[in-house]
Formats: sequence, structure tokens, C-alpha cells
Amino acid sequence: MSFFEKFKPAFFATTGVDQGRSKHTFNFRKIWRMVILLMAAVTLVPLITITVVDYNVTQRSIESEISLRTRRTVSNTKRTISAFFSARKAALDFVVHDNDFSVLSNTDRLAHILDNLEAGFGGFVDLGVINDRGIHIAYSGAYNLGGKNYSDQAWFNKVLEMGVYISEVFLGFRNQPHLVIAVKYEFDDGGFYVLRATIDTDQFNEILSTLELNGEGDAFLITHDRVIQTPSRFHGNVLSTVDIPVPPYSDRTQAHEYRDENHAGYLVGYAYIPDTDFILMIVKQKAALMKSWYATRSHLIGFLLLSITLILGVIIFGTTYMVNQMFFSDRKRAMAMHRIEYDNKLATVGRLAAGVAHEINNPLAIINEKAGLIKDIFVFREKYSADDKLMGLVNSVISSVARCGTITKRLLNFARHMDESFQIIDIEVVVREVLGFLAKEAEYRSIEVLISVPEGFPKIECDRGKLQQVLLNIVNNAFSAIGSEGRLTIDVQKKNDQYWMVTLTDTGCGIPEKDLEMIFEPFFTKKAAQGGTGLGLSITYQLVEEAGGCIKVKSEIGKGTSFIVTLPFKPKNKKEINTCESF
Repeated sequence: MSFFEKFKPAFFATTGVDQGRSKHTFNFRKIWRMVILLMAAVTLVPLITITVVDYNVTQRSIESEISLRTRRTVSNTKRTISAFFSARKAALDFVVHDNDFSVLSNTDRLAHILDNLEAGFGGFVDLGVINDRGIHIAYSGAYNLGGKNYSDQAWFNKVLEMGVYISEVFLGFRNQPHLVIAVKYEFDDGGFYVLRATIDTDQFNEILSTLELNGEGDAFLITHDRVIQTPSRFHGNVLSTVDIPVPPYSDRTQAHEYRDENHAGYLVGYAYIPDTDFILMIVKQKAALMKSWYATRSHLIGFLLLSITLILGVIIFGTTYMVNQMFFSDRKRAMAMHRIEYDNKLATVGRLAAGVAHEINNPLAIINEKAGLIKDIFVFREKYSADDKLMGLVNSVISSVARCGTITKRLLNFARHMDESFQIIDIEVVVREVLGFLAKEAEYRSIEVLISVPEGFPKIECDRGKLQQVLLNIVNNAFSAIGSEGRLTIDVQKKNDQYWMVTLTDTGCGIPEKDLEMIFEPFFTKKAAQGGTGLGLSITYQLVEEAGGCIKVKSEIGKGTSFIVTLPFKPKNKKEINTCESF
């Protein structure tokens, strides 16, 4: 037996409103489904709606917070880098305005100025003066760059155009990545020269490398051509091309999401550095940033699923219980209606039997008297008294009339006990009365009936009609189970001072174990095709319980069945009625 079959509610066996003889008023399975769907919709739709709204609001809030933090980091770093360049640019501008060209053209003086700049600001590698033809006329530094011509260099042309220029990182004559800050100074006669300083990229890179970035973050500078200007952890080397598109220009710090070719998500915060060709980029992996959200999301979804499971469990259990109670109540109603019909039929049969008995008794009495008179005449006339055949026929008529009288007497007794009335009775007499109705059937089927009642068994006080009905129902079932050529044993015993018991054992086919728990259920029958109502044993069970007794059944397939009925010697009131477990 499956788990569902074991715990399946009783109403699941029904499929519609009218189930044959049970005639249920409602379609309980439809009610069960409808109540569950309605209650689930009323409870789960708001819960799921609130959860979805909370899910989206929380996710957007976390994403907004992450974006805000990234923009704040980019903004602070942008100001630091901008201040780094501005300070050194201002220092060079001060140098060209505070010193004459002749002073700056002196290598020793230039070296002294470089030392002062390095001591005051830091980050200066070398310092040089370039004339208006692009010739490096004075130089102080670690490289041999004196006399080099920069007229064709991009940075030189930019400084001529802009006056002050901060270059991109390039290799130049020294073949090492570096960047320069150049300041142009114009003479009154239209001539000019350029003071150029090389910036230490290590000190510059340190500004970005010391950033504490979550989400496996990476901070670096790129140019408008996507050329990386500072070391990057994940996106390439210096002077290589980054795979992230150049973001649109904005004078404010911005952040946007980006997905690479592998569909990995990134949060990109960027800012254009003023007066330079640099774009500051801070790139963070979206998955790493959202780890805290993923944990919260798992808890949220887990809570939702647990809530749904508990709610559905309560709804299904509660609905099943209520519908099952409705089903049992409806079945009791149907059973009560059938019992009323059954009792009415019995009452009708009783009245009919009484009427038939009275109608038959009158002609039987006449026949009996006439037959007796004929016998007397035959006895007193020698002509007929010696005729044994004739006397035998008369005696046969008299005995047949007596047998008919016995049958009508039984019918009258049965009819009189239809109404509830308690009386002192002899159990053996009642048993034999019941068997008297079925004697011919037992004879026809070759069923042997054995009755065992102890000698001197005490009289009992009960409702004679109901006791007859109980015994008649069980005996009828026994005959049906035996079929033909079997035996029915009726054994009456005293259980104790208050109760007696009658055991009816047949040698029939037996009852399957799975049906034993249901045989007393209303409308349960294995003889529907033969007109069985499924009410006989159910009514028997109720009659026994109403009398303050108990009925049990034992059965074995192929060997037979025993019904054990335990009843009190005297009627019990409702407070004294016991359950089967007490016997």
C-alpha cells in the first residue's frame, strides 16, 4: 500500500454528486480542490507579490549602494590624481617665471632646481630646457638626452599649441614608459622655450595601487584611444589596448555596467582627468560585489519556499480535515435516510405480514376445523375408519394446516416486535425464531446450522425486534458467504455478570484483510451487482452500539468468518455505554 493510499481521505473515493446508493449531496473532491485553490490564491499571491517587490527593491538598493561607493572612490581618486598633476604643473610654471632663460640654460642651476622640486614635491625624474627649434639645450637627469631634437614629437607640438601639456605615457628616446609635463614660456620678441619635466611613474602608479577595492577591483588610467597608462591587474599591460569601450565624456564621475564576450558582468566607474588625456577607470566584478546580495537572496527565496510549503501544508491539511468531516456528516445523513427507508420497509413488511397472517389464519382455522370434523366422522364410521390411506390424507391436511399456522405465528411475532420495546426473552428461542425464517433456504443450500446455548442460561432483557434484526443480518451474510454445503455455528456464552456474547461462525469464503476495517462502513458492499445496499452490517453495528454492546469480526480467507456480538443482560443508558476496546 502506497503512502498516499494509506493516508488518502475517505471522500477521495467519490467522483461526483450521486454515488449510486449513497447519493451524496456534494461533489467533495471538487469542493476540496476549489477551497485549496481559493485559499492558496488568497494567501500566496500577496506573499509572492510582496516578496517579488522586496526582492527587486533590495536588489536595486544594493546595486545603487555599490554604484555610489564606486563613484565616490573614483571621485576621490580623480581629485588625488588631478592634484598630483596640478601641483607639479604649478611648480614648473613658477620655475619658468622665477628664472631667466639664461639661468635655466645652465646645467648646474637646472640640476639645483631639479633637486629642489624633488625635495618639495617628489616624483620628478629629470628636467630639461628645449629651445624654439625643439633642440634639448640643457638637461639634468639620468639619461643622455642633451642635443636631442623633439620638433617632431607629438608632445612638443601639443605644448606649442596649448602652452602647458601633460603627455600620455610613451617610450620616447629613452625607450622606457614615461610621461612629461611641459610648460611653454614666450619672450616679448615672440621667441619661446619649453621647460620639460619627466614624472616618476612609480610614484604616480602608487596612487592607484594603494586603493582598497572590493569585488576584485582594478584601477588604472587609459587614454581616449583605450591605451593603458598604468599597470592593471586583470586588463592588460602598460601601453596595451584595453578591451573595455571608452565611456562617453562627462565632467562628472559616472558608473555603468559592462559585459564582456564571456557575458561576465562588470561595474565600471570612470572619470575624465581635467587638462589631461587620461580617463580614470575602476573596474569591479559584478558577481563579487553582489556576494552579500546573493546570500540575502538565498535566505529570501528559502524563506519564501518554506512559507509556501507551510501555508500549503496547513491549507491542504485543514481543508482535507474539514471536507472529510463534511463527507462523514453527509454520509451519516444519507445513512440516516436509508435507515429510515429501511425501517419503513420493515414496518411495511411487518404490517403486510400481520395482515397476511390474519387473512390466512381465518381460512386455515376453517380448514383445520373441517378437517378435524371429517376425521371424527371417519373415525366413528366403520366404513372409513379402516381405510388407512384416507385417514393418512386427512392427517396430512391437518399437519399442513398446523405448519402454516406456525409460519403465520412467526410472521405475527416478527410484526409485533417492529416497535421498540424491552422485554425479558430467552435467547435460544429468539435464535431459533430467526433460523425458522431461513430454515428452507438452509435446507435448499445444504447448510448445517448448529446452535449451542448453555443449559440454564439466564434470561436477558432487550429489544426483541432489534436483536432479531441483528441476528438475521449476520445469518444472511453467513449464508451468502457459504453459498452451499457448509456449516454455520451459533454459540451463546456468558462473558461476565453484566454481559453475554453470541459467536456466529461460518465456513464461507472469508473476508480479505483490507476489507475488515470497512465492512461496518455505510454503503460498503461486495454484492452491488446482486442488489446489496451496504447497509446491513452498518445498521447491525449501530443497533449493537445503541444497545450498549460491541461487535467484532475475525476472518481468514478460505476458512471462514466469525462475528462476535457482545451485549448486556440489561439495557444500558448512554452514560454506561462502553466502546469495543473495553470488552
